[in-house]
Amino acid sequence: MKNENPLLQKYVLPPFNKIQAQHIELAIDQTLKENREGLENLLENTENYTWENFFQKIEDMEDRLQKVWSPVNHLHSVADNQELRIIYNSCLIKISNYSTEIGQNINLFKAYDSFSKDFLFKNLPITQQKIINNAIRDFRLSGINLDKKSKNIYKKIQTKLSELQTKFEENLLDATHAWKKHITNKNDLAGIPKSVITLAAETAKRNNKKGWLFTLEAPFYIPVMKYAENATLRKEMYWAYSTRSSEVGPNARKWDNTKIMYDILEYRTKKAKLLGFENYAEYSLETKMAKTPDEVINFLTNLLDCTKKYAINEFEELKKFTREVFDIDHLEASDIAYYSEKLKQKKFSISQEEIRRYFPVKQVIDGLFAITKKLYGVDIKKRNRIQTWNDDVEFFDIFDSKGIIRGSFYLDLFSRQHKRGGAWMDECIIRKKINSKIQNPVAYLTCNFTPPINNNPTLLTHDEIITLFHEFGHGLHHMMTKIDFSSISGINGVPWDAVELPSQFMENFCWEKKALDLFARDFETGKKMSNNLFKRMTKARSYQAAMKMVRQLEFAIFDFRLHLEYVSKKEFKIQKLLDDVRERVAVVETPEFNRFQHSFSHIFAGGYAAGYYSYKWAEVLSADAFSKFKEKGIFNKTTGNEFLKTILEKGGSCEPMEMFIKFRGREPSIEPLLRHTGIIN
Repeated sequence: MKNENPLLQKYVLPPFNKIQAQHIELAIDQTLKENREGLENLLENTENYTWENFFQKIEDMEDRLQKVWSPVNHLHSVADNQELRIIYNSCLIKISNYSTEIGQNINLFKAYDSFSKDFLFKNLPITQQKIINNAIRDFRLSGINLDKKSKNIYKKIQTKLSELQTKFEENLLDATHAWKKHITNKNDLAGIPKSVITLAAETAKRNNKKGWLFTLEAPFYIPVMKYAENATLRKEMYWAYSTRSSEVGPNARKWDNTKIMYDILEYRTKKAKLLGFENYAEYSLETKMAKTPDEVINFLTNLLDCTKKYAINEFEELKKFTREVFDIDHLEASDIAYYSEKLKQKKFSISQEEIRRYFPVKQVIDGLFAITKKLYGVDIKKRNRIQTWNDDVEFFDIFDSKGIIRGSFYLDLFSRQHKRGGAWMDECIIRKKINSKIQNPVAYLTCNFTPPINNNPTLLTHDEIITLFHEFGHGLHHMMTKIDFSSISGINGVPWDAVELPSQFMENFCWEKKALDLFARDFETGKKMSNNLFKRMTKARSYQAAMKMVRQLEFAIFDFRLHLEYVSKKEFKIQKLLDDVRERVAVVETPEFNRFQHSFSHIFAGGYAAGYYSYKWAEVLSADAFSKFKEKGIFNKTTGNEFLKTILEKGGSCEPMEMFIKFRGREPSIEPLLRHTGIIN
């Protein structure tokens, strides 16, 4: 019964405690049926199209489907199990088919197209005009102009891509969780931080083992690679991590993504060519700031030319250090992080372990909220007794200076079984206006930090704080919007290569003493971080910055060329392309067994296909935007209000370059990024 299905009830927040696997498919089927019937009724009974009698109703239908699917999609990411996985995949096909059906509905397209030429359209506010124009573009990208046979081919491609991309992510999740290293000799743990050893002991206990149990999840993998003195352990972990879901490694071929990657590329290329593009890269750029492949390649090449010589010098410095201090002539890939950390400690007398004393997780959260208040004048308050998917999850509301709610978010910080790795922000509920009332936006903010153990506080590394601030920046983009139409509200309708601007902008506050003073206090003594420690930390910011930049450029160039140059399975070898990119870009030699591409979920399972360059593209924007705060004062209320009004509140209602110029007074410059990272003075 509809009334008994929690996904079909009208709710303010998803009733996570009540959602069962058996509810999902029934709710999706019912919602798709109602949407189809509603659309058919609209098309048959609407004579003179207006925003109110037609286009707003289409928006309402899409919002209704989003609210049913969002909690399901989220549970698949944070509380996966076999039953949910089967139902999720079944529903994903239905939603893919529905989206294609809507995108290829010729009568619906004619309604949008004819209205766009009507005098009523020209009298609409610019926001609604943008929605109509975006929809017409999306119809074209959904194959509206194709013949019947080609439309069917397009539909099959879309369905297949949905299946393949989900399978890629599931293989990676299974491969990551399958590998475990059981250690019984305490000597093998030398150098590993105490907090990680404690977590490994707890993990072993949960698995009915004595000693310590390590996995490939971030709270284990990163500190082991940086601090473990046991080179054999580092090598074994690197081997397992870098061969996940591939044809080599400890679980070779068990969750192999090789064929899936080629199939994804094959279907993406077929789709692009079916729609009249030369390749998928050209297709991808239709919804981005960059307009041509040459523009992207030139942008990445320019950054590489500015950076590589510095990266070479940094790596030479590391090799010299290991040669002189440790008598090592050749660095293994599994040694890079370890000896880089040793050199960092020698140069700056600093380590992540020393810094993290100042960052107990609750303090960091409070500091993040205090910074947000200083920037935008909002208060963030915890709300209790909210249904969630795990007891660790907290819920918060954001209020403006008048006490009016602007948005809310779930905060899911800690790593656990059946949860996808990494960190992300996703939409739970999208802001829109319903009659005279506002449907407030709600976000999911998800990380994978070390969970608290034995009532001891979780201490975050500075890198983890940057991750948290990054995702919160995405959340603010979603929650602070003032746009009342869901298709261009928050991150919706924002070109993919601009969507990282608010997130990367927030990262900058992790490097400012005035910001850190709001929360960086020793978890035992309560003392603020000293000026001396802060100076050492900021000096270390530029440590191997060029090597990190070059690594990201390797990913971006590989991704873009992959989608630009792919022809067919017979004529194209993914590994060969990656080797070619590395030869041109990389300064660190990668071992032959490394299968990075098999776990590159951003492009094979996420939304970054032919768009990974967006991180660097948006970083140029964010560094330049933050340089205005540096000029005026990092908590300057006027500048904060300008950023809020011109960027965060506007969503996808206008072009990002227009918004940036309005905020900054000019087009973006690459120099602030190079200065912020210490590559140039």
